[in-house]
Amino acid sequence: MFGQIADLSTGDSAIPYFLFTLAGMLAWNLFNGSLGRASSSMVGNQSLVQKVFFPRLLVPVSSLASVVVDFLVALVLAVVLLFVYGVNPGWAVLLLPVWILLILMIGTGIGLAAAAYMVKYRDVQYVLPWTIQILLYASPVAYALSEVPDNLRWLFDINPVTWFLEGFRWSLLGTEAPVTWQVVALVVAAPLIFLGGTLVFQKNEREFADFI
Repeated sequence: MFGQIADLSTGDSAIPYFLFTLAGMLAWNLFNGSLGRASSSMVGNQSLVQKVFFPRLLVPVSSLASVVVDFLVALVLAVVLLFVYGVNPGWAVLLLPVWILLILMIGTGIGLAAAAYMVKYRDVQYVLPWTIQILLYASPVAYALSEVPDNLRWLFDINPVTWFLEGFRWSLLGTEAPVTWQVVALVVAAPLIFLGGTLVFQKNEREFADFI
């Protein structure tokens, strides 16, 4: 849709559009998967929560295992395509695990907070996917920042999804390096989001059995 119909580009003629989009979707799916699995974990395991006493935080955290496995399989395919297209990311590839960790922290942090509120307010499970879908199109997943109109650029610059997408692509494809302040903001924001989500989850976990 973006490449053929909208005629958007990668902003770098050396990077094939398919590979550019694949890298963006890899990062997005890791974020979306961790958020989605964590947010629905308590409601999806309500029988277990009601019958057995254990640290409730283990439920959303353990749900990340399948997300990480799916991501690693897709990442192997992306690495194969790098050789096929002759793309050399350079030394920045060494930072790839850092971006992966930061993406997981953001997705899981938001997911933990959503899981806590989803137990009390079931409407969250309907609103959250809709919100995430809008965020997908409002983030440069399948198009480059250079394609964004200047009057809207500031909205993308303050979007944390943009921060990790630019860093992830830089490490995997060797595209233009992300802006320094965005990297710093991401490194600071990711742990804070994870910590905030954990605190919200732990604050509400004693009431989970009553509402479920």
